Amino acid sequence: MAVFTVPNIDIKGIAASVPKQVEDNEQFSLINEAERAMFIKTVGIRYRRVAEAGVTASDLCYAAADKLLNELNWNREEVKVLVFVTQTPDYIIPNTSSLLQEKLGLPKSCLVFDINLGCSGYVYGLSVVASLLQNMPNGKGLLLVGDVSTATISKHDKSTTPLFSDAGSATALQHEAGKQMHFNLQTDGKGYDDIIVPDGGFRNRVTEKSFEQVEYEKGISRSGLDMKLDGIKIFNFALREVAPNINGLLDDKGIDKSTVDYFVFHQANLLMLESVRKKLKVETEKVPYSLYDFGNTSSATIPLTIVTKLREQIQQQQLKLLLSGFGVGLSWGSAYIETDNIVCPQLIEI
Repeated sequence: MAVFTVPNIDIKGIAASVPKQVEDNEQFSLINEAERAMFIKTVGIRYRRVAEAGVTASDLCYAAADKLLNELNWNREEVKVLVFVTQTPDYIIPNTSSLLQEKLGLPKSCLVFDINLGCSGYVYGLSVVASLLQNMPNGKGLLLVGDVSTATISKHDKSTTPLFSDAGSATALQHEAGKQMHFNLQTDGKGYDDIIVPDGGFRNRVTEKSFEQVEYEKGISRSGLDMKLDGIKIFNFALREVAPNINGLLDDKGIDKSTVDYFVFHQANLLMLESVRKKLKVETEKVPYSLYDFGNTSSATIPLTIVTKLREQIQQQQLKLLLSGFGVGLSWGSAYIETDNIVCPQLIEI
């Protein structure tokens, strides 16, 4: 396990944005009424947010970042780092973070780059921005995390369509003496194809065949440019790896689990998350869920859950949070952070 601590870093604010368009899984036609009811009960997803054509993850993250910077009243010339975590960039070339740097009015002295990660991306991204700022006295940084996953799925695939939504987020971090963050990050590339878009990269370039819709079974048709998800393998992976990862971090750092105020998980599947919660022996009131209203927003689920479920608490209290992201890669990790009355704007809809 890659367990480490980044000292002298504090989170100053978190914002999130979602598309206005809402889709309701009670109206999802690829499964019958009884199956829809069971899906909502067990998987836990009723509503999903879907970006209009032309709206990208960077648009959603820009809206969150611009609002957050204004509410923090930060001088944008002082922002030294911008990291954009996504699996749905604007272009293959150039990096989308460069577009965001210019659009947000950040200085040319700002260090910017993209990270290609999904479900674990928020935790990994925090570790990267924190590590960079650690050696920048008075440095300020932005972590922008989001995806438009609905653009990668087939509308004729009942195994993916009712799961995924779109969202973006912005987290503001600052170098501050005395603060620290703890991380435990892991990877298992043997499961790389458990969640995959097979075509469109440079391993399997786009051809005419990439666009062909193939029916794999009733209710599951997709092309090579659509996401393939092996739900059983991902479920088993989460049950096998997530709780030990969290316990490993807490044990290594000597943190009493009972002192953690909230455990904020990647919002993938209610039955899965409840199984992890029970393995950890954590009370229900310490585990907030946002997936009923927003579905699985990939890399953005953790900040989206904080903004929609813990906004009042995180603005008014000092909180001890355990964050856990896991999925595509296979990649997973946890972070222990402490927040102190941070800025958290209301959810933005665009």
